[in-house]
Amino acid sequence: MKVLKFGGTSVGTVENISNVKNIINDGNKKIVVLSAMSGTTNSLVAIANCIANNLPNEAIDKINKLHELYFDTIDKLLVDESLNKEVKNYVTEIFNFLVACTYTEFSVQLENKIVAQGELLSTFIVNSYLNQEGLQSVILPALSFMRIDKNKEPDFFYIKQDFQAVFNAAPEATIYITQGFICLNEEGQISNLQRGGSDFTATIIGAVIKAEEVEIWTDIDGMHNNDPRYVDNTKPISNLSYDEAAELAYFGAKILHPQTVTPVRADNIPVRLKNTMNPEAFGTLINNNHTENGVKAIAAKDKITAIKIKSGRMLLAHGFLRKVFEIFEVYETSIDMITTSEVAISLTIDDDTNLDNIIAELEKFATIEVDKNQAIICLVGHSIVNHQETFKLFQILKDVKIRMISYGGSRNNISLLVNSKDKIKTLGKLNDYLFELVTL
Repeated sequence: MKVLKFGGTSVGTVENISNVKNIINDGNKKIVVLSAMSGTTNSLVAIANCIANNLPNEAIDKINKLHELYFDTIDKLLVDESLNKEVKNYVTEIFNFLVACTYTEFSVQLENKIVAQGELLSTFIVNSYLNQEGLQSVILPALSFMRIDKNKEPDFFYIKQDFQAVFNAAPEATIYITQGFICLNEEGQISNLQRGGSDFTATIIGAVIKAEEVEIWTDIDGMHNNDPRYVDNTKPISNLSYDEAAELAYFGAKILHPQTVTPVRADNIPVRLKNTMNPEAFGTLINNNHTENGVKAIAAKDKITAIKIKSGRMLLAHGFLRKVFEIFEVYETSIDMITTSEVAISLTIDDDTNLDNIIAELEKFATIEVDKNQAIICLVGHSIVNHQETFKLFQILKDVKIRMISYGGSRNNISLLVNSKDKIKTLGKLNDYLFELVTL
């Protein structure tokens, strides 16, 4: 059995939902994971922010506008009067719940409940549409089996046993629809897998059922060799290894949630990236195979903060690095890049929530310099540190000021740190040097 995930754009319009129906209507039994309809999650986050800031009238105005948008979609999608009425009743219940939330004391738990409504809406609407079109489709409620532990990692023991129970109790069908992104936490409260988490949901389920393949359907023909938002004439990559895909996802390739490949790689379950609007395109196949060496793709990660820790007296002392890392661990802040010299350590973080506290601790034994508004440019490919063409990327040094270079920590990744204002220029220059065969 395959697991197919469709993102927000794929279910964002009536036309796209019809495309989804055509893609999944092949007679084979499958599990379909849906994101919230395009724009819904952003609207729900905005509603939650209004409640947090004690702006109930603004929240209700946003709720009413979103409600109208859903009713318009339902009228275009569901011509069966009985189904149309049933779905509108369900949608109205959800929007009544959102209105009630505006008079509730704000909390993170309330925000999680609000944001979760997007996936509940999309799955109910799409499932009803498929039934109208004569497809055997039922919903498997994700909140009945998808769970994370205290470390916010998938609780596979719980998920496996509860998914099997939910699946076995469901009516016989060809298509089983479930919600991406949303889950329960270790206390049984509604939580989520963070932005892009529907990809993660799909591969978690894929791992649990030992799927034949997991397909991630979005609005682009697979993973591209550079960011198409900033660089012209990028090309889709036909094959990536799990390592290459994981590096690209972590360092900014928006098409994948950073942890997508983690659940399926041990069983070598392929992940295929496909375009809902162009289903005939090959897309990108991710598996355990390395098809070629050298740089395959470039990705960029924004909103990076660089921290230079200078302490000539202590840097070479036993335990110094451990002391530094313990501070970041205490404040639950991950480090992306790190370089060292005889007198200093430079490292980067992408979450500056606890930056002031971290700096205060570090300043007790070192001099600290902080550079904000940085970007990590990541070059990914199998064994690139040894590839004969890799030297070309260092031509970038004559065009762009590089703050840090991380080279050799992984055979599949070389990372450059630049000022955010130089990000687009750097992506373009690297594209020219590495993919456009510019003469050096």
